[in-house]
Amino acid sequence: MLVAPIEHREHVVDDFELDEYLRLQRVVHATGTALTQLVPTERLYLLSLGSQQGNRHVHWHVAPLPPGTPYEKQQFGAFALDRGYLDVSDTDLAELAGALSRDVARMLEH
Repeated sequence: MLVAPIEHREHVVDDFELDEYLRLQRVVHATGTALTQLVPTERLYLLSLGSQQGNRHVHWHVAPLPPGTPYEKQQFGAFALDRGYLDVSDTDLAELAGALSRDVARMLEH
């Protein structure tokens, strides 16, 4: 899942005032909390990846590691393209997106 500011920003720290950054991190926290409550997760990875040569817009990847993943396939190994990807139906993705949207909104209300 990605969390990104609506306004274009390129630098994960330098392009934000402290209060803006903390508000975004509250969204990252709520997203991670909701995701780990809905999807079995051994560990949650948070990354801000990108480059000035491409993917310049600041965003955070919120990525759950499935339980039981062997150690050698964790951390950066979990993102290796040769490992493939999960084939999740459109229906299941829509249900997960709806649940995440509701849970994150509820968490941010408080």
